[in-house]
Amino acid sequence: MSTPEELRDLVESYLAELALTPELGGLEESTRHALAGGGKRVRPVLCLATAEAAGAEAEKTLPAAAALELVHSFSLVHDDLPALDNDELRRGRPSTWAAFGEDVAVLAGDALLAEALRLALSYPSPSVARELVQATLGMIGGQYLDVTGAQTDLASLHRLKTGRLFSASVACALWVAEVPEREQASWRAFADEIGLLFQIVDDILDEDGYLLEHGPEGARALADEAAERAQARLAEVPGETSVLAGIVSGLAARTS
Repeated sequence: MSTPEELRDLVESYLAELALTPELGGLEESTRHALAGGGKRVRPVLCLATAEAAGAEAEKTLPAAAALELVHSFSLVHDDLPALDNDELRRGRPSTWAAFGEDVAVLAGDALLAEALRLALSYPSPSVARELVQATLGMIGGQYLDVTGAQTDLASLHRLKTGRLFSASVACALWVAEVPEREQASWRAFADEIGLLFQIVDDILDEDGYLLEHGPEGARALADEAAERAQARLAEVPGETSVLAGIVSGLAARTS
Protein backbone atom coordinates (compact mmCIF):
# COMPACT_ATOMS: atom_id res chain seq x y z
CA MET A 1 0.00 0.00 0.00
CA SER A 2 1.23 3.48 -0.87
CA THR A 3 1.31 6.35 1.60
CA PRO A 4 -0.76 9.49 0.91
CA GLU A 5 2.48 11.35 0.20
CA GLU A 6 3.51 8.77 -2.40
CA LEU A 7 0.07 8.93 -3.99
CA ARG A 8 0.22 12.70 -4.15
CA ASP A 9 3.61 12.50 -5.84
CA LEU A 10 2.09 10.15 -8.41
CA VAL A 11 -0.70 12.63 -9.07
CA GLU A 12 1.68 15.58 -9.38
CA SER A 13 3.91 13.71 -11.84
CA TYR A 14 0.93 12.57 -13.90
CA LEU A 15 -0.56 16.07 -14.08
CA ALA A 16 2.81 17.63 -14.95
CA GLU A 17 3.26 15.20 -17.83
CA LEU A 18 -0.37 15.18 -18.96
CA ALA A 19 -0.56 15.75 -22.70
CA LEU A 20 -3.38 18.19 -23.36
CA THR A 21 -5.21 18.06 -26.67
CA PRO A 22 -3.42 20.04 -29.44
CA GLU A 23 -6.58 22.02 -30.18
CA LEU A 24 -6.04 24.05 -27.02
CA GLY A 25 -3.13 25.87 -28.65
CA GLY A 26 -2.39 29.08 -26.78
CA LEU A 27 -4.93 28.17 -24.11
CA GLU A 28 -2.56 25.58 -22.64
CA GLU A 29 -0.68 28.13 -20.52
CA SER A 30 -3.78 29.29 -18.66
CA THR A 31 -5.04 25.73 -18.30
CA ARG A 32 -1.78 24.56 -16.74
CA HIS A 33 -1.74 27.67 -14.55
CA ALA A 34 -5.07 26.55 -13.09
CA LEU A 35 -3.76 23.02 -12.52
CA ALA A 36 -0.44 23.98 -10.96
CA GLY A 37 -1.81 25.99 -8.08
CA GLY A 38 -0.33 23.90 -5.28
CA GLY A 39 -3.51 22.30 -4.02
CA LYS A 40 -3.45 19.34 -1.65
CA ARG A 41 -4.86 16.98 -4.32
CA VAL A 42 -7.21 15.52 -1.70
CA ARG A 43 -9.67 14.10 -4.21
CA PRO A 44 -7.22 12.28 -6.50
CA VAL A 45 -5.28 10.94 -3.52
CA LEU A 46 -8.52 9.65 -2.02
CA CYS A 47 -9.32 8.04 -5.37
CA LEU A 48 -5.95 6.27 -5.61
CA ALA A 49 -6.05 5.14 -1.97
CA THR A 50 -9.54 3.72 -2.48
CA ALA A 51 -8.44 1.90 -5.62
CA GLU A 52 -5.51 0.26 -3.82
CA ALA A 53 -7.74 -0.73 -0.89
CA ALA A 54 -10.18 -2.26 -3.37
CA GLY A 55 -7.46 -4.24 -5.13
CA ALA A 56 -6.54 -2.08 -8.13
CA GLU A 57 -3.18 -0.57 -9.01
CA ALA A 58 -2.74 3.14 -8.43
CA GLU A 59 -1.18 3.59 -11.88
CA LYS A 60 -4.27 2.14 -13.54
CA THR A 61 -6.44 4.60 -11.61
CA LEU A 62 -4.40 7.71 -12.43
CA PRO A 63 -6.56 8.86 -15.39
CA ALA A 64 -9.66 8.77 -13.18
CA ALA A 65 -7.87 10.50 -10.32
CA ALA A 66 -6.53 13.21 -12.62
CA ALA A 67 -9.99 13.68 -14.13
CA LEU A 68 -11.35 14.43 -10.66
CA GLU A 69 -8.65 17.04 -10.07
CA LEU A 70 -9.35 18.64 -13.45
CA VAL A 71 -13.04 18.93 -12.61
CA HIS A 72 -12.16 20.43 -9.22
CA SER A 73 -9.80 22.90 -10.92
CA PHE A 74 -12.47 23.80 -13.48
CA SER A 75 -14.85 24.64 -10.64
CA LEU A 76 -12.27 26.85 -8.93
CA VAL A 77 -11.45 28.74 -12.13
CA HIS A 78 -15.11 29.55 -12.70
CA ASP A 79 -15.84 30.22 -9.00
CA ASP A 80 -13.11 32.86 -8.92
CA LEU A 81 -14.61 34.85 -11.81
CA PRO A 82 -15.93 38.36 -11.07
CA ALA A 83 -19.47 37.21 -11.84
CA LEU A 84 -19.27 34.68 -8.99
CA ASP A 85 -16.80 35.10 -6.10
CA ASN A 86 -14.60 37.79 -7.69
CA ASP A 87 -11.38 36.40 -6.21
CA GLU A 88 -8.15 37.77 -7.62
CA LEU A 89 -6.00 35.34 -5.65
CA ARG A 90 -6.04 31.55 -5.51
CA ARG A 91 -3.60 29.81 -3.14
CA GLY A 92 -1.40 32.87 -2.83
CA ARG A 93 -1.04 33.70 -6.52
CA PRO A 94 -3.22 35.37 -9.18
CA SER A 95 -6.36 33.43 -10.00
CA THR A 96 -6.70 32.36 -13.62
CA TRP A 97 -8.93 35.27 -14.64
CA ALA A 98 -6.68 37.79 -12.86
CA ALA A 99 -3.65 36.42 -14.69
CA PHE A 100 -5.14 35.89 -18.15
CA GLY A 101 -8.44 37.79 -18.30
CA GLU A 102 -12.03 36.74 -17.77
CA ASP A 103 -12.59 35.51 -21.32
CA VAL A 104 -9.55 33.23 -21.29
CA ALA A 105 -10.41 31.96 -17.80
CA VAL A 106 -13.88 30.88 -18.92
CA LEU A 107 -12.32 28.97 -21.80
CA ALA A 108 -9.61 27.46 -19.57
CA GLY A 109 -12.30 26.17 -17.21
CA ASP A 110 -14.20 24.72 -20.13
CA ALA A 111 -11.03 23.04 -21.38
CA LEU A 112 -10.31 21.50 -17.98
CA LEU A 113 -13.77 19.97 -17.90
CA ALA A 114 -13.45 18.60 -21.43
CA GLU A 115 -10.01 17.17 -20.69
CA ALA A 116 -11.42 15.50 -17.57
CA LEU A 117 -14.09 13.78 -19.64
CA ARG A 118 -11.47 12.66 -22.16
CA LEU A 119 -9.51 10.98 -19.37
CA ALA A 120 -12.57 9.39 -17.81
CA LEU A 121 -13.58 7.98 -21.18
CA SER A 122 -10.19 6.28 -21.61
CA TYR A 123 -11.47 3.24 -19.66
CA PRO A 124 -13.21 0.35 -21.46
CA SER A 125 -16.38 0.84 -19.42
CA PRO A 126 -18.32 4.13 -19.37
CA SER A 127 -18.88 3.82 -15.62
CA VAL A 128 -16.05 6.16 -14.59
CA ALA A 129 -17.19 8.86 -17.01
CA ARG A 130 -20.82 8.46 -15.97
CA GLU A 131 -19.89 8.82 -12.31
CA LEU A 132 -17.80 11.90 -13.02
CA VAL A 133 -20.53 13.57 -15.08
CA GLN A 134 -23.18 12.96 -12.44
CA ALA A 135 -20.92 14.39 -9.75
CA THR A 136 -20.10 17.45 -11.88
CA LEU A 137 -23.76 18.17 -12.51
CA GLY A 138 -24.45 17.90 -8.78
CA MET A 139 -21.57 20.24 -8.00
CA ILE A 140 -22.83 22.79 -10.52
CA GLY A 141 -26.33 22.50 -9.07
CA GLY A 142 -24.96 23.19 -5.61
CA GLN A 143 -23.07 26.22 -6.86
CA TYR A 144 -26.28 27.52 -8.43
CA LEU A 145 -28.06 27.24 -5.09
CA ASP A 146 -25.18 29.11 -3.48
CA VAL A 147 -24.90 32.03 -5.91
CA THR A 148 -28.66 32.55 -6.17
CA GLY A 149 -29.25 32.35 -2.42
CA ALA A 150 -31.95 29.74 -2.96
CA GLN A 151 -33.74 28.50 0.13
CA THR A 152 -32.07 25.26 1.15
CA ASP A 153 -30.44 23.83 4.24
CA LEU A 154 -26.67 23.87 4.63
CA ALA A 155 -26.32 20.08 4.54
CA SER A 156 -28.19 19.79 1.22
CA LEU A 157 -26.14 22.60 -0.31
CA HIS A 158 -22.79 21.08 0.63
CA ARG A 159 -23.91 17.55 -0.25
CA LEU A 160 -24.09 18.85 -3.82
CA LYS A 161 -21.40 21.50 -3.95
CA THR A 162 -18.67 19.55 -2.14
CA GLY A 163 -19.95 16.07 -1.38
CA ARG A 164 -20.65 14.91 -4.91
CA LEU A 165 -17.04 15.16 -6.04
CA PHE A 166 -15.83 13.39 -2.90
CA SER A 167 -18.34 10.63 -3.56
CA ALA A 168 -17.06 10.36 -7.11
CA SER A 169 -13.48 10.16 -5.82
CA VAL A 170 -14.38 6.90 -4.14
CA ALA A 171 -16.88 5.62 -6.72
CA CYS A 172 -14.60 6.13 -9.74
CA ALA A 173 -11.94 4.07 -7.98
CA LEU A 174 -14.47 1.31 -7.34
CA TRP A 175 -15.34 1.14 -11.03
CA VAL A 176 -11.65 0.98 -11.99
CA ALA A 177 -11.20 -1.82 -9.44
CA GLU A 178 -14.27 -3.55 -10.92
CA VAL A 179 -16.09 -3.72 -7.59
CA PRO A 180 -19.65 -4.90 -8.36
CA GLU A 181 -22.31 -2.27 -7.74
CA ARG A 182 -24.05 -4.51 -5.20
CA GLU A 183 -20.88 -4.39 -3.06
CA GLN A 184 -20.38 -0.63 -3.16
CA ALA A 185 -22.86 0.56 -0.51
CA SER A 186 -20.47 0.74 2.44
CA TRP A 187 -17.80 2.38 0.30
CA ARG A 188 -20.26 5.03 -0.86
CA ALA A 189 -21.46 5.63 2.70
CA PHE A 190 -17.82 6.21 3.65
CA ALA A 191 -17.48 8.69 0.79
CA ASP A 192 -20.50 10.66 2.00
CA GLU A 193 -19.02 10.98 5.48
CA ILE A 194 -15.56 12.04 4.34
CA GLY A 195 -17.06 14.67 2.05
CA LEU A 196 -19.07 16.06 4.96
CA LEU A 197 -16.00 15.97 7.20
CA PHE A 198 -13.96 17.94 4.67
CA GLN A 199 -16.63 20.62 4.34
CA ILE A 200 -17.19 21.07 8.07
CA VAL A 201 -13.46 21.44 8.76
CA ASP A 202 -13.20 23.82 5.79
CA ASP A 203 -15.95 25.96 7.31
CA ILE A 204 -14.22 25.91 10.70
CA LEU A 205 -10.98 27.13 9.12
CA ASP A 206 -12.78 29.75 7.00
CA GLU A 207 -15.10 30.78 9.86
CA ASP A 208 -18.07 30.20 7.59
CA GLY A 209 -20.98 27.84 6.99
CA TYR A 210 -21.18 25.21 9.71
CA LEU A 211 -19.16 27.33 12.13
CA LEU A 212 -21.56 30.26 11.79
CA GLU A 213 -24.58 27.98 12.09
CA HIS A 214 -23.39 25.80 14.99
CA GLY A 215 -20.63 27.80 16.67
CA PRO A 216 -17.00 26.66 17.08
CA GLU A 217 -17.71 23.89 19.57
CA GLY A 218 -20.79 22.66 17.75
CA ALA A 219 -19.01 22.58 14.39
CA ARG A 220 -16.04 20.76 15.90
CA ALA A 221 -18.39 18.18 17.39
CA LEU A 222 -20.02 17.67 14.00
CA ALA A 223 -16.61 17.17 12.38
CA ASP A 224 -15.59 14.63 15.01
CA GLU A 225 -18.86 12.75 14.56
CA ALA A 226 -18.42 12.66 10.77
CA ALA A 227 -14.87 11.35 11.22
CA GLU A 228 -16.09 8.62 13.59
CA ARG A 229 -18.80 7.58 11.13
CA ALA A 230 -16.29 7.52 8.27
CA GLN A 231 -13.98 5.25 10.26
CA ALA A 232 -16.92 3.01 11.15
CA ARG A 233 -17.88 2.70 7.50
CA LEU A 234 -14.31 1.76 6.61
CA ALA A 235 -14.50 -1.08 9.11
CA GLU A 236 -17.38 -2.53 7.06
CA VAL A 237 -15.50 -2.78 3.76
CA PRO A 238 -13.09 -5.55 2.77
CA GLY A 239 -9.44 -4.88 2.11
CA GLU A 240 -6.61 -3.02 3.80
CA THR A 241 -8.02 0.42 4.62
CA SER A 242 -5.35 1.79 6.98
CA VAL A 243 -4.26 4.43 4.44
CA LEU A 244 -7.85 5.62 4.05
CA ALA A 245 -8.22 5.69 7.83
CA GLY A 246 -5.13 7.87 7.99
CA ILE A 247 -6.60 10.23 5.38
CA VAL A 248 -9.74 10.59 7.51
CA SER A 249 -7.67 11.39 10.59
CA GLY A 250 -5.60 13.90 8.64
CA LEU A 251 -8.66 15.69 7.29
CA ALA A 252 -10.20 15.86 10.76
CA ALA A 253 -7.03 17.39 12.21
CA ARG A 254 -6.05 19.73 9.38
CA THR A 255 -5.28 23.35 10.17
CA SER A 256 -5.03 24.79 6.65
